[in-house]
Amino acid sequence: MAKEFKRIRPSGGYRSMCSFQTATLIYDATYWFCEKFLDSRSRTVDQMIQAARSGRQNIAEGSRAAASSSQTELRLTNVARASLEELLLDYEDFLRHRRLVLWAPDSPEAQQVRGVPRNFRNDRSDQSDLTDLTDQERWALYAPWLENDDPAIRAKAVICLIHQANYLLDRQIAVLEQQFVEGGGYSENLAVQRLQHRKAQKDAGPAPGCPDCGSTMVLRTARKGEKAGRRFWGCPEYPECKGVVNL
Repeated sequence: MAKEFKRIRPSGGYRSMCSFQTATLIYDATYWFCEKFLDSRSRTVDQMIQAARSGRQNIAEGSRAAASSSQTELRLTNVARASLEELLLDYEDFLRHRRLVLWAPDSPEAQQVRGVPRNFRNDRSDQSDLTDLTDQERWALYAPWLENDDPAIRAKAVICLIHQANYLLDRQIAVLEQQFVEGGGYSENLAVQRLQHRKAQKDAGPAPGCPDCGSTMVLRTARKGEKAGRRFWGCPEYPECKGVVNL
């Protein structure tokens, strides 16, 4: 049986984040947009796909990095935000070079795309939202725009999604910055944990020998049950040896 460890800082969980799910829509839509409407030999195709991919992948990487470095998490989230901004300009360039006009933020077309999450919730009685769907189910809700035969409609819909993702990432970055200011980074928290552990060892006195196997015991903290949070001496050979000495 593997030993159970508790991380100092949580990480992961990015698949349920609205920013990651929206970035996935943007990446998929961009891949198929470029495949259908742009010359595959064009450098713009590579740039757009890489920018869309960077937006998605850096959200995921930043979420995973949270366990070991809040600064890295913040930096990668900013990279994701910058990549989507670059992609936004590419779509705007596509429309401008063809003398096509962007949807105004309050236009009926833009409101329809932006209103997909709200309309989905209103149509459901189980309080579920878009975060509960699979990628394919989520895509199907936006398919009327993202699979449209008119490239202009596709481009304008993706622009709406990029604005939504950027709004979510701006909020995410603000929270991460505040958490870093108030709680410090991973190294600081690790040092605090180490000092607390050393103090607890000093207060507990010399480590006794295991009553079952004789090994020098280690100071541990109960994680579960009615004694959760209490410290005790545990055998280092656990789970083979279950010797315990209460403080």
